[in-house]
Amino acid sequence: MSALDAAKTKVLKIIDENPVVVFSKSYCPYCRATKSLLTENNAKFFALELDQVDDCSDIQEALKELTKQTTVPNIYINKNHIGGNSDLQSKRPQLKEMLIQAGAV
Repeated sequence: MSALDAAKTKVLKIIDENPVVVFSKSYCPYCRATKSLLTENNAKFFALELDQVDDCSDIQEALKELTKQTTVPNIYINKNHIGGNSDLQSKRPQLKEMLIQAGAV
């Protein structure tokens, strides 16, 4: 299995096992805004800080193949790709309901 295939398997497993996932970088202000909004909504979420894992570039490449998105945060709720921070922020009116349906609150 190639490193990219292994990363893709890892990404899909994380998405499958968590109601809310944020692929993030610890220093990114947009990632911080996303995690802050989720925390304000009392959501349980899994954040993978890509700058703190060895397979960062493979995971980013896997996410690019899966989502066509090359930036972080890369957000999933209830196994559905939401997009980035601006996409999440635009869903504020229905976010609580989305989190309830995902079993994250």
